[in-house]
Amino acid sequence: MRLSNRNKTSVYSFITTLLAMLLVGGVGAYILEEYKFKILGWEGVLLIIVPVFLIVFFYLNGRQIFEYDSDGEALHFRNRNIIPFLHKPLSDEFPKYKLQKFEIIDLFFMKRLYVTISSKNSGSTTLRYEISYLTKREISDLKVSLNKVVKANKEKKS
Repeated sequence: MRLSNRNKTSVYSFITTLLAMLLVGGVGAYILEEYKFKILGWEGVLLIIVPVFLIVFFYLNGRQIFEYDSDGEALHFRNRNIIPFLHKPLSDEFPKYKLQKFEIIDLFFMKRLYVTISSKNSGSTTLRYEISYLTKREISDLKVSLNKVVKANKEKKS
């Protein structure tokens, strides 16, 4: 099964551009407010604080693009940001038989996928992927696919 939200890259780029324009406009309006108009008083600071809060919220949700591929004998996970220099892109590939378990954590707006795989050196390793920007349907499809792999691995061990 293949799962990707790469086709939404243009939407996330638009949101990033919109937030940057909102911040620049807010800074310009704040400067005009402080030195020319003096209408708002202390509330003029909100012209900068609100856009900064929105930008921080957008980027704290994690990497926007998530790709998953379970075709063949290996699992491929890719997680990247639309602005390449903000986060290092994650790319992992490992055989299906190494998958031990997975867990999806849903914390308000942030969603994380934790995948535990077997490792020769340390016994097991946990990999973390940010899936906040996937739809509910995409997350349920991901759960179904990973459950099939985990179930098949448990049957092989028995």
